[in-house]
Amino acid sequence: MIVFLNGQYLPCEDARVSVQDRGFLFGDGLYEVITVYQGKPFRMREHLQRLQDGLLALRISGVDPDVFHEIGRRLLIENDLQQSDSTLYIQVTRGEAPRLHGFPPEGIESTLFMAATPLQARLRSPGKTIRAILVPDLRWMRCDIKTVSLVANVLARQRAIDEGVQEAILVRNGVALEGTFTTLFAVFDGVVVTNANTNYILPGVTREVVLELCEQEKITYCECPIFEQEIYHADEVFVTSTSMEIVPVIELDHKPIADGDPGPVTKQLQHAFRRMINEFLTSPPE
Repeated sequence: MIVFLNGQYLPCEDARVSVQDRGFLFGDGLYEVITVYQGKPFRMREHLQRLQDGLLALRISGVDPDVFHEIGRRLLIENDLQQSDSTLYIQVTRGEAPRLHGFPPEGIESTLFMAATPLQARLRSPGKTIRAILVPDLRWMRCDIKTVSLVANVLARQRAIDEGVQEAILVRNGVALEGTFTTLFAVFDGVVVTNANTNYILPGVTREVVLELCEQEKITYCECPIFEQEIYHADEVFVTSTSMEIVPVIELDHKPIADGDPGPVTKQLQHAFRRMINEFLTSPPE
């Protein structure tokens, strides 16, 4: 696999980052994951805008997110993925500097990394469903920044794995916010509910796509809290992510959601999403 690191395209096994890189020492960096359908990056502009917002929030300067368009294009070619479904991974850290908690002196260059890998078909196979548990949200208060500091997510996801399920839904102050790597949705009496964007959740790109689809499909939606005690009684629950698209949650805390099968609203949105992707594939490049 050929990757990009600090201006070079090279085999992944030859890519090296300094042990003094602030991403390694402090988790002082950001990342993005972009789905590529048959060689065409989907919603890349929105992903790069989120990256830009994160760079501003972390005060990492000197990075032009637009450079990742060309890097991504070349990586797809280098890895023979021009006609395949794949993902583009981007990571930016504050760079290499002596281990001091304050920012390094001006002039330190950021570390830029990017890779293109085949998309695992199992992530969004037809009929895929998942089971989840609710866990306390132990993350920091700026969950809207897509940082590489993911240890709280890792611990929550491992707890889910230990219990034999696929995702953990993070709960703070009685509100079920989002999954460890997914955006949370619930359906109550035909209304799609998802939490409003705040500092406690990541502003998901696929989340925005789903809300667009709700408008197109004339499905009522509400950006309002999903309370922990109410979600067990939802008619449907589903999660979204860049790599998984829209996936029904059929069980929560080892209890079925409704009748334990994917619901009609979730299925409608899944079909609408596939239509959107088919139209995207026949449209001019973004």
